[in-house]
Amino acid sequence: MSAILHVRCAPTLTGEGYREVLELLREFSPLVQALPPRAALVQARGAQRYFGIEAARIAEVVRLRAVARLGTDVRIGVAATWALAAMASARIPGPGGVLAVPDDPDAVAGFLGPLPVEALYGLGPRQAEALRGYGLHTVGALTRVPPGVVERILGKRTGRLVAERARGVDPRPVTPRDLPSSAAVRSGFTREELDGPHARATLLALVVRLGALLRGRRQAARSLSLTLRFAGGTRWEKTRRLAEPSAHDEDLRTAAYRLMDAAGLQRARLTGMVLRAEDLTGAERVARQISLDPVRESRLTVEAAVDRANARFGAGTVRPAATFGAGAIRHPAADAIRHPAGLGRAS
Repeated sequence: MSAILHVRCAPTLTGEGYREVLELLREFSPLVQALPPRAALVQARGAQRYFGIEAARIAEVVRLRAVARLGTDVRIGVAATWALAAMASARIPGPGGVLAVPDDPDAVAGFLGPLPVEALYGLGPRQAEALRGYGLHTVGALTRVPPGVVERILGKRTGRLVAERARGVDPRPVTPRDLPSSAAVRSGFTREELDGPHARATLLALVVRLGALLRGRRQAARSLSLTLRFAGGTRWEKTRRLAEPSAHDEDLRTAAYRLMDAAGLQRARLTGMVLRAEDLTGAERVARQISLDPVRESRLTVEAAVDRANARFGAGTVRPAATFGAGAIRHPAADAIRHPAGLGRAS
């Protein structure tokens, strides 16, 4: 069963954009391995069981969310092994797309066979030249000679590795890398936003998404930054230090509202905003203070219940009523992942 996704980002994507793609991938699986500077691996077997759909369909939804939410396209190869998925993503033309190689020996051989030897994942140009010098011009040709022949040409260790990958064999697991030191959520407006209450509702929606992201990753933020983009291309950015590390909506909301108040917007024409949690730390390192405020304790209890409900029924199922008027949190991909048949109707 094909379950590994190899994701290639656009070469022009910024470092911030790359981190945002990694954060998007972690919405589907905790097993995400960053491959700097612009690629990543995702073990999607758990997501397959959870959503009840094939890994190729999950890859389509990942691509849809990347375009809709982050404004960047990705190329995604889907296969049963790391190397095979990477070779599939490399064969996708254009800025984005999905190419799945079924977990079937005939399908794997049909995909790999015609490829030139230099397309084999991990094979360098000098090694490819050495193989061509012996008349081995395609990956299929490598499978028609004994592995020992390839080992004599390239050396025992490299030759064995190349012979295995030519047959689609790659036992390496997806190993999660450390989480990035920041987390960001963003929203763009379909038109220039002048309505202050609507902009604040959009900011609240970002707070809810950011808090859920941090709690899901078991991290807490020491500081919060808000970036506002205006018509004409100008931007405003400010950072505020939290009193103590937190991932709770209440603490993030208070800091975010103070940041927006500091911007003094009045009738500014907003085109988008980015809310970023910075200087992250593990949740296990944050001391749990006993509060004498029963209201806060009740809110934290409700927050935990909301997290459980959203984990079961889908992100954004339960959220503050004020955010329902903010278009920032409703994405077609969110509906598509819960109702896969809807993918065919997405535009």
